[in-house]
Amino acid sequence: MTSAPSLNIPSVQHLVSPEEWQLRVDLAACYRLVALYGWSDLVFTHISARLPGPEHHFLINPYGLMFDEITASSLIKVDLGCNKLMDSHFPVNPAGFVIHSAVHEARADAQCVIHTHTRAGVAVAAQKNGLLPISQQSTFVLGSLAYHGYEGVAFREEEKPRLVADMGSANFLMLRNHGLLVCGSTIADAFLSMYVFESACQIQIAAQSGGGELTQVHPQIIEGVAHAMKVQTVGLGGQFAWPALLRKLHKTDPDYSR
Repeated sequence: MTSAPSLNIPSVQHLVSPEEWQLRVDLAACYRLVALYGWSDLVFTHISARLPGPEHHFLINPYGLMFDEITASSLIKVDLGCNKLMDSHFPVNPAGFVIHSAVHEARADAQCVIHTHTRAGVAVAAQKNGLLPISQQSTFVLGSLAYHGYEGVAFREEEKPRLVADMGSANFLMLRNHGLLVCGSTIADAFLSMYVFESACQIQIAAQSGGGELTQVHPQIIEGVAHAMKVQTVGLGGQFAWPALLRKLHKTDPDYSR
């Protein structure tokens, strides 16, 4: 029996600014957490983060690595066209960046974009009525949810304006027959949003499997959900839970920060 080969990825910490390094560490942690919670799809989805500064430069995963293999140093810096801006012997996936680049380019507030293909997410995205107001989790999503119709595998540039128009100012996007997407002003915000979005979809599929009539939340409750979320997170959004998530990750998977 042979052991798995080491990736032997050299550290790039000395080559980047402290701000970029911290973003790399947080994004690598986000990839590991997505894997930990079972939302990854082998190597076929992406999480992107915009780097600070006026340039439209981003960090994205090296194509072909599992999410639980990604480290701060393995992340690849690219421009809006997904062209590499730093040397890396790993490939990037321009087709996979189409959706991400569209959102980043249109939304200055979208520092982080997470896209998933989970079973529950795709299952709800395939339902005509989409996400139903049947859980507390769903109420946090429905106040800022948009839908985009399926146009096939999303690698065509001409789809970008339609996707951006459908998303508008929403922070949650359900890609019909495809999956879930969230954007956030920080990586922590985006992760918490995806956690709630995925949970709402899992709850819906579980509730529907019971076969009984579902009780829906009153629309007025959904209208006041933004204030409720601020109360729940003490006004900190995703940052309220992020330190605890990093502690959890560090116990079992500490090499993400290399």
